[in-house]
Amino acid sequence: MPISILMPALSPTMTEGNLIKWLKKEGDSVKAGDVLAEIETDKATMEVEAVDEGTLGRIVIPAGTEQVAVNSVIALLLEEGEDAASLNKAAAAPQAKPTEAKAADAPSSKVISITAPEKSTPTSLQKATNAGERVFASPLARRLAEHTNVDLHTISGTGPHGRIVKLDVESATKSPKPAGGTTIAPVYGESGYIDLPLNNIRKVTAKRLTESKQQVPHFYLTTDCTLDALLALRSDLNARLEDEKISVNDFIIRATALALLKVPEANVSWQETFLRQYQSADIAVAVAIKDGLITPIIRAADQKSLRQISGQMKTLAEKARSGKLAPEEFQGGTFTISNLGMYGITHFGAIINPPQACILAVGKGEQRPVIKDGQIQIATLMTCTLSVDHRAVDGATGAGFLAAFKELIEDPLQLLI
Repeated sequence: MPISILMPALSPTMTEGNLIKWLKKEGDSVKAGDVLAEIETDKATMEVEAVDEGTLGRIVIPAGTEQVAVNSVIALLLEEGEDAASLNKAAAAPQAKPTEAKAADAPSSKVISITAPEKSTPTSLQKATNAGERVFASPLARRLAEHTNVDLHTISGTGPHGRIVKLDVESATKSPKPAGGTTIAPVYGESGYIDLPLNNIRKVTAKRLTESKQQVPHFYLTTDCTLDALLALRSDLNARLEDEKISVNDFIIRATALALLKVPEANVSWQETFLRQYQSADIAVAVAIKDGLITPIIRAADQKSLRQISGQMKTLAEKARSGKLAPEEFQGGTFTISNLGMYGITHFGAIINPPQACILAVGKGEQRPVIKDGQIQIATLMTCTLSVDHRAVDGATGAGFLAAFKELIEDPLQLLI
């Protein structure tokens, strides 16, 4: 009996994934440990390795298929000496299919629909609304319209070229129809528009951050840190290093971890019926990748040297950008840092990464005039804003953490101890 290769659950929150690419083709021999395919989870694109040996007898789910349920059969593996005829028996087993509904309405992952408004846009849309003429609608929209008794001739489509999609029918069932039975089509500029498909990372990020902004009561604390001593120390340290160079962000990671040791009440998460206080400062660092945002984690950053943090951060950032992070490398952080200083941003407030209670937004270090000993002087300042979940951390605790962080940044020799 052929071995069924199943869609794996590559993260605790994964219920389905996109099968991006097959790296073996039917008829290829497979050894344990061979990379079979690339799967896009709700967090990253990951490689799937074979655990058995044999010949790839049949690819059940083709490359490019989206929303394949976890534990679905995606391929069949023939063991040594097994006849290909046995594939038909195995194929009779239940197989998950991509969600037809979403596949019908969601933009294809391979095709980007480029739509330019036609000169006669109002006329073309009007044609679609005239009873008796052809209506352009997705299969799902037609089925939904049939079940909800919506006349497709009375609504306008917002899909490519005015195609009616599921959302249009749902809107028609929820909203009262305008007087006279007419609808107003959206108006776009002469240059048209591009509908870009959403990958899983973007979808999950959008969902989680929307929930965070809506359900987590944020408050914000801001302070300016003087960077001159840190920059001088960094320059001195890097002059002694041959290859690896320590970045300002490495100092910030270490300072954050040590500040959390001084103020452990900020190293917590809200759990609805209790507070969870962490024993280790596992610092997540936001990294921008082409598909969105991901937060690789420096575990126990309080126990690591600047050089160790620097090396580990470079490795994690590279793996994040190539989509090779393992789940344990980006799940389970206790505190997040988001640094936009390298983009020239001087100040911003970040959205909390739940269930964590705090996120530190770091701006650009820049020279500014300051008053010192009654004299105007020039100093390099870096503005940092702490976003806080008020359910878990009070204002005084947040301020205490920020004060401890500022002290460490402005007296960076403490970061070497």
